[in-house]
Amino acid sequence: MKRLPPLRLLVTFEAFSRHGSMREAAAYLNVTQPAVSQALRALEDYVEVPLIDRSVRPAGLTETGDLLARAVREGLGRIATTLEDIRALHAGGERQVTVSCTLGVATYWLMPRLPGFYACHPDITVNVQAPATDLPVLAPGVDVAFRYGTGGWREGRTTKLFDERVCPVGAPALIERLLAEGARMETAPLIHVRSPHSQHWAGWEDYLQARGIELPRSGGQSFNNYVQAAQTVLAGRGLMLGWKSITGRAVREGALRCWPGGEIDLGTAYYVTTPTHPSQDTHTFLEWVTAEVEAQ
Repeated sequence: MKRLPPLRLLVTFEAFSRHGSMREAAAYLNVTQPAVSQALRALEDYVEVPLIDRSVRPAGLTETGDLLARAVREGLGRIATTLEDIRALHAGGERQVTVSCTLGVATYWLMPRLPGFYACHPDITVNVQAPATDLPVLAPGVDVAFRYGTGGWREGRTTKLFDERVCPVGAPALIERLLAEGARMETAPLIHVRSPHSQHWAGWEDYLQARGIELPRSGGQSFNNYVQAAQTVLAGRGLMLGWKSITGRAVREGALRCWPGGEIDLGTAYYVTTPTHPSQDTHTFLEWVTAEVEAQ
């Protein structure tokens, strides 16, 4: 590995980028403001590129600084998460199951159901992690990884939960208006989820191509995660692609409506991956998950 700058410089830089000022960063780190300024200049000397735009007040990040800030934030975040995983892995006496899944699955499928699990198993704690990637991995400290795709993962033991279906969804009032106007689905305002970390989920391009429909030229509104997109759709701003595992409850409750005749099968499904020899508490959690899937 190539030599990295001292960790204290990166920590100081991350604090400055997050708090937006040297004064706030100094207060957070419990150091003096000149110490923060000196650390930032030392980091700039190391990378040999300006990271701080000092021509404005308050000083802000340059374009290069913003790029580095995102990388440092993600790197330090992963270190912190891994340390928590290690602590949890070696915690004595506490019964717990750590689950890794996408933010959408955590928000709309797992978390609303967890009270039911705790009602039956109050002595088991479920820790939920939602990593940036849309394909959670079975990392050390993770007992269950929820995955979407076509299967074929080799590590651990993978079990298919259910086949997935995709269908455009929107606020009922919006869909009713569009249908009354005779609008075609592809001409409606389309809400996209686009992120470098979301490459395993189908987008509007994939969906329309599967339906034999030409993608409209209008770009539509884009978000980098599914939860933000869902909030926009619930507010009646457009249509997004809905997966029954994530938007099914909102459709059943009437908060969202499926576009008539829009459901298709892309040949994908949901799976759970566990270590080859899962713990008894993991077995208990998986039995509950299976029962929830059968009841949905």
